[in-house]
Amino acid sequence: MGVVGRDRAAEPAEGVYSICYVNGFQTQPGELESWPDDVLLHRDGDPLFDPDWPDEALLDTSTGDRRDRIAATIEPWIIGCADAGFDAVEFDNLDSYTRSEGALSLDDNLDLATRLVEIAHGAGLAAGQKNAAEDAAALHAQAGFDFAVTEECAAYQECPVYIEVYGAHVIDIEYVDELPRTFAEMCADPDSPASMVLRDRELLTPDDEGYAFETC
Repeated sequence: MGVVGRDRAAEPAEGVYSICYVNGFQTQPGELESWPDDVLLHRDGDPLFDPDWPDEALLDTSTGDRRDRIAATIEPWIIGCADAGFDAVEFDNLDSYTRSEGALSLDDNLDLATRLVEIAHGAGLAAGQKNAAEDAAALHAQAGFDFAVTEECAAYQECPVYIEVYGAHVIDIEYVDELPRTFAEMCADPDSPASMVLRDRELLTPDDEGYAFETC
């Protein structure tokens, strides 16, 4: 069976294992105003943004009350993924604390992640860790994640970290512009993740020039 990941606002793909994408620790582009200001992480009075994604503000996971409120906001999204027919949900930016200038900790994010995983499991969804290789062991053991979705773990030589924790339950996405070797060679390698996807960086549609999509 194939695997397809789509944003929580989209419909799941039919006939494949569909994963619902949820940005659990930063705001989605265009959704900043929908979040209460006091659950956003601030620096000098302004929201602190991800330097690599300047339209995503970090959520403030530093207190139990804020984590409760963040989880309460995200819970309907997770339930919506289940109601729409998705099989699983993946939570992104679990490592937001590394971009918080010291304001947040791994423990803060682990606590929120645990709550989100519990909500997902309660809704009948498997819960996936998105990236954050350095925290995979803790996210699996403490937060209860079932699988990992990685981007370019082969390009960055991180696949063994995920495989050690999740075994065959690793889905790796590689991009055509950063392949360390041919995709066929990667698929034939017994040390590669059990499920691999090759995409174009822009995530184009089949009718677009430069579209790329392969799986193994």
